[in-house]
Amino acid sequence: MTTSTQLHSNDVREHILSTGQRIMAGKGFSAVGLNEILTDAGVPKGSFYHYFPSKEAFGVAMLKRYFDDYLAELDHTLSQPGITMAQRLMNYWQQWQDSQSFSDCQGKCLAVKLGAEVADLSDSMRLTLKAGTSGIISRLAQALAAGVAEGSLRIEDQPGKVAESLYQLWLGASVMVKIVRNTAPFESAMAVTRQIIRISP
Repeated sequence: MTTSTQLHSNDVREHILSTGQRIMAGKGFSAVGLNEILTDAGVPKGSFYHYFPSKEAFGVAMLKRYFDDYLAELDHTLSQPGITMAQRLMNYWQQWQDSQSFSDCQGKCLAVKLGAEVADLSDSMRLTLKAGTSGIISRLAQALAAGVAEGSLRIEDQPGKVAESLYQLWLGASVMVKIVRNTAPFESAMAVTRQIIRISP
């Protein structure tokens, strides 16, 4: 049975994680100190260490939370009724373009923002990133296979390899969008994606 104390405890932990995710999505992991997160969240430092033994442990929990939310949204997108799997996949990439703003992503571009940085800083955070991105690629592979089976798209390689290539394409486009400060890389990625999955008319 869940007590009110447990609910409060979970609320505080979630509040710290959401605050840190929002700030770090803008500034990066290393540039943000715990004091900035805790001041913004209105939580004393002692409370932080009650939930997280270190900043690295906080980073692991934050990334896990991010991917849990991401995968839940992806599952929802890929199970929308009344449209083909090809249309669901295109909706996913359109949502990616809409959410990965180069100016303000509100925590939705965490993997893009932190990927290269934390992979070099912490093996535990790298492994959390690896598990999360593998989950995305696996779901995309299943969706591609389903699209081929229903005849709404065609691909020239194994679904897993195509899914990995497409994810890498969009990850690279997200980085380039931040560099050039416009959405042209997303437009190119969308065009290449359409060529790769060859949506049936």
